[in-house]
Amino acid sequence: MEPQQTTAAATAPLPLLDRVAIVTGASRGIGKQIALHLSSLGAKLVINYTTPSSKPLADNLVAHLNAAATTTRAVAFQSDISDPTQVTSLFDFAEHSFGTQPHIVVTSAGVIDTKYPAIADTDVADFDRIFAVNARGTFLCMKEAARRVKRGGGGRIVTVSSSLAAVYRARYGAYTASKAAVEAMTKILAKELKGTGITVNSVAPGPVETEMFYEGKTEEMVKRAVDESPLGRLGKVEDVAPLVGFLVGDSGEWVNGQIVRINGGYV
Repeated sequence: MEPQQTTAAATAPLPLLDRVAIVTGASRGIGKQIALHLSSLGAKLVINYTTPSSKPLADNLVAHLNAAATTTRAVAFQSDISDPTQVTSLFDFAEHSFGTQPHIVVTSAGVIDTKYPAIADTDVADFDRIFAVNARGTFLCMKEAARRVKRGGGGRIVTVSSSLAAVYRARYGAYTASKAAVEAMTKILAKELKGTGITVNSVAPGPVETEMFYEGKTEEMVKRAVDESPLGRLGKVEDVAPLVGFLVGDSGEWVNGQIVRINGGYV
């Protein structure tokens, strides 16, 4: 009888084994898929969500990630990322839950004005809400991550922007401006963390099939997004998550300070 041969895939260690990842806005959409993908690569997850209404979704995700594990692989934590005290508490919770500083931080929480108004018609309150989450919230998470992500190699910060920041589409003024701020901070923080071994990059998806994308859009608006895609379809959350997985892994070390537009040629 010939000895059984083991494949490299069967014996290779998981690339993110036991690295701790904080993912904001992870109860749904792109953030949820990122969390699922990082878990499949071996990471331990802190699932951040903002509102009490998202708690069942976050708890279900945590239960799914822990279902086949003998130890805790995922925990959920509610925090408003626009509040500096709550962001600090999020990082404290991650360290307390897993006994180590986070290795990976992904800032995927975001909001949009689903009325899609022109700048002249944008309410100041809506502008402030968008900037509070998208720009201020990302800033606060980046600020805390810059202080607390593990040094010495393997530290990764990934922000989530939007391909809209490259096309300046009408009726997305506040949202686009907030994401442009995210991209600027990403490039700057990458330079400021010189010598730490931490990389900082931004993933900027095009139109992706999520609740947030569809909310408030007419069939005509959705069709236009599909027609503008060279691949003739909307993106899927499964298209985006593997890119994040690459950026936060060892193979992504040489990618730093970059805005990666993942959109099927949309822009």
